[in-house]
Amino acid sequence: MGADYLEQDVVATRDDELVVLHDIHLDRISDVATTFPGRQREDGRYYVRDFTLDEIRTLFVHERRNADGTQVYPDRHQHADETFRIHSFAEELEFIAELQTRVGRPVGIYPEIKRPAWHLDEGFDITPAFLELLRRFGYDSHSDPVYVQCFDHRELVRIREVHDCRLKLIQLIGDNEWRESATDYDGFRDADALKDLAELVDGVGPWINQLYRLDSAGAVRDSGFVSLAHDAGLAVHPYTFRRDDLPPGFGSFGELLRFTIDELCVDGLFTDFPDLVVETCDDC
Repeated sequence: MGADYLEQDVVATRDDELVVLHDIHLDRISDVATTFPGRQREDGRYYVRDFTLDEIRTLFVHERRNADGTQVYPDRHQHADETFRIHSFAEELEFIAELQTRVGRPVGIYPEIKRPAWHLDEGFDITPAFLELLRRFGYDSHSDPVYVQCFDHRELVRIREVHDCRLKLIQLIGDNEWRESATDYDGFRDADALKDLAELVDGVGPWINQLYRLDSAGAVRDSGFVSLAHDAGLAVHPYTFRRDDLPPGFGSFGELLRFTIDELCVDGLFTDFPDLVVETCDDC
């Protein structure tokens, strides 16, 4: 589909294996509740950390669902006759290596360490295991085709300064209400803060909605964030561009892409529809 990088969200199992999964929970993307009834925590959720890799390999994976069981993106693939499984981070890296041979061009990786502070509270320091696996597959220098991303600013400091990691780092910027980490994301909105951030990381991954504002007439206006980040020397890779989940103010996927690519001049972006983005870029 033309993507230059593939993203991997990384979570740890009970036996300290790393798996590729968007969240620390299993119940809204798999049949874990029927396969392992009674294994939920007090909040009713099933956590990756409570299952071994072998147990997780037995689960059937489906499109993400809401708490009421409805599909988050109802028009996406239903795959009723297909079987999908959760795989390990090592298997993903093996797949990437094979894919590069098949397509005859570099294919980068863009892994995210999910909830490192939460993992530490669970008794496992996920970051050293994550970095060691990357080294095992040859990712250890700044020029390698890899960006390491995380919402937790303190963990990025630790990655760079304690673990002496030379890989390209990306500070993900969310909304404080999400409580993704203890990081104050509002603090990354001004020029001085971004200049300070540039001494640690190579770029930022802001939420799309932080790139613009709507004026009194409902028209989309540049928030100025991309320019401030570029002035600080940071690359800007916003997330997540979805044709079936447009942010307020945009009437089509093409309109969203033209605004962010042509007007804001972002350096890259996260999307569930890489073929459509590539097609738009080819037409620019």
